[in-house]
Amino acid sequence: MPKHSDVIIIGGGVIGSSIAYNLLNDGYTGQVTVFEKDKLYEFSSTPRSAGGVRQLFSTSVNIQIARYSLQKYLTFPEDMAIGEEKAEINFTQRGYLFLTSSKAGLNQLEAQMKLQTKHSVPSQLVQTTDLHTIIPELHIDDLYGGLYCAEDGYLDPYSVMQGYIRKAKQLGATYIYEEIDTILYEKGTVTGVQLKNSQTCSSPIVINCAGPWAPAISEKIHLPIPVVPLKRQIIQFDIEKPLKKKLPLTIDPTGVYFRHEGESLIAGYSEETKPGIDFQWKRSFFEEQLWPTLANRINNFERAKVVRGWAGLYSYNLKDQNAIIGEHPSLSGYYLACGFSGHGMQQAPAVGKGIAELMMTGAYRTLDLSALKFERFALNELVVEDAIV
Repeated sequence: MPKHSDVIIIGGGVIGSSIAYNLLNDGYTGQVTVFEKDKLYEFSSTPRSAGGVRQLFSTSVNIQIARYSLQKYLTFPEDMAIGEEKAEINFTQRGYLFLTSSKAGLNQLEAQMKLQTKHSVPSQLVQTTDLHTIIPELHIDDLYGGLYCAEDGYLDPYSVMQGYIRKAKQLGATYIYEEIDTILYEKGTVTGVQLKNSQTCSSPIVINCAGPWAPAISEKIHLPIPVVPLKRQIIQFDIEKPLKKKLPLTIDPTGVYFRHEGESLIAGYSEETKPGIDFQWKRSFFEEQLWPTLANRINNFERAKVVRGWAGLYSYNLKDQNAIIGEHPSLSGYYLACGFSGHGMQQAPAVGKGIAELMMTGAYRTLDLSALKFERFALNELVVEDAIV
């Protein structure tokens, strides 16, 4: 383990590894060290996510982040290739579809579409009867329409994370698979980190990308952040009668979402749950909360068989459900990239680029991410996102 590093990144998941990659790919010549406590990434949020990539957001900053990231995922296999070996991520552009069951909901989707169009997102409002062109089996009697973007889709999040890790390592990043105990600082300035094994590594810059564990790390240095870990379950299931078309990632008005996963399907829902680290999933979650909605929406879902399930963690921002990005105003050299509330994987390309530019030049160049600064909470400049799944 190095005794000193020019940049220390806490958390080697998709956000931390995207930052490491972007720094080195943009010409940063200092030593970049990534500390990751889970060498197998068994409990990392990235591979436990639903893998959705969408541009259907309601705020300008999220739309711009999403558009940039989607374009990067289109070229990801080539950009992250090691020699002749491409970094395949199985990005399938089957679209995203938000459904609504009220006139007010349709008006809200229309307002979102207009803002998305301003940022060159080819989203479209879909009338109720036209929904069958996207999902022929869809029950539409209670629907007022939907918002659809054919460019969007889903990918393999584990492969994305590993693609960033391998490329960052090739460019010179050092990965240390040890757990950080605390961040060290003197006179309002970061000086490094101390590990659980009592070893230390000095550095003038520490970036907290620890996902669900980011709040505990920040709390330990008396700089609390409004983020909590929330369990989110995903269930994979098979159906007896196949659908005529492969599904877009579809969000029912109830909040239940579903999409294809190979020949199977997956579904999830942001159920009410207490904050905490919990990776247990329950079959009853499918039977009681997902299945009734799924079967009501599509007849083919009535005869379903659970294949498997898993649970991951949202790093849930209690204030406005958006990421916290940038340097903390109370500690020089302490950067945050956390609180993504389920959007981390799909926002990773833009966030990595933004943090790299901020650190290397002192300003955002490609995308202005300043709206997501920590100071927004004290200034009451919240970035309220309506399109939350």
